[in-house]
Amino acid sequence: MKVMQLEDAPLVRGLEHRGGTFHSRTMAEGTPGTPGNFKFSLSWLGTDYSGPRHRHNFDQYRFMIEGESDYGQDGPLKAGMLGYYPEGVPYGPQVNKTDIFCAVLQFGGASGSGYLLPREVKAGMEVLKSFGEFKDGIFHRNDDVAGRRNSDAYQAIWEHMHGREMVYPKGRYDAPIYADSKSYNWAPAKGAKGVSEKLFGVWTERRTEAGLLRLEAGASHTVAGRGVYLVMSGAGQCEGRPLQKYTTVFLETGETATLHATESMEFLHYGLPDLSDIAAEVHTSGVAMQAAE
Repeated sequence: MKVMQLEDAPLVRGLEHRGGTFHSRTMAEGTPGTPGNFKFSLSWLGTDYSGPRHRHNFDQYRFMIEGESDYGQDGPLKAGMLGYYPEGVPYGPQVNKTDIFCAVLQFGGASGSGYLLPREVKAGMEVLKSFGEFKDGIFHRNDDVAGRRNSDAYQAIWEHMHGREMVYPKGRYDAPIYADSKSYNWAPAKGAKGVSEKLFGVWTERRTEAGLLRLEAGASHTVAGRGVYLVMSGAGQCEGRPLQKYTTVFLETGETATLHATESMEFLHYGLPDLSDIAAEVHTSGVAMQAAE
């Protein structure tokens, strides 16, 4: 189990290959080179940030804490809404109607394609700059360099790092999935006094899930399963460690932790899929890939 306070996670600039204002704090991450690798971050994006319509070979959750983004034909993502962007499913283009603040989980999905961390994509981007240009989320290869002229920025980086063409997994859904927390009722958690939840959904054969958890003042609740819990409001403790707004608790497979609320608390919960039986892909380049958020 790991507990990360907001102020202990460095604020860093990211997604330079997309352009625009983007900063984030990485609150938890997995093990590079494994199918179950992931990154959970709190991200701040400006109205000058935009992203073209594209897709990934990994899964992604975005819970909008503040602001609003427009995803074109997929519709808006507003404060209090969860967006689930499955691997292989196109989404966007993204235009931020306001500055936004969101909780983002990017993780290897049911296909076993895995996920790479930002520092690895950053390294690939710097190499590609020597024979092309990144602009508006697209990598434009120089005319005197062999290869595809224009590529999605992330795909270009991934293909350079791996030395092969990216193959996108077949999408398990036809479009991104949105859930508005305001449309859900709190349901009592069985066998847990003073605890209730809003379960947004459980997806794919690997059972990734997302939802909200609420503890009344004085309530305690033992949680288990690989995933993250982000404090959205209130205060309390977890195994003797303080919990306050935007504290993150991460549990690995087989771990448990008891959350205790000294005042009423709400948590955002992202449950990671069980990929334990999928063999890790061997990356001959020695460098893994990352996400495009």
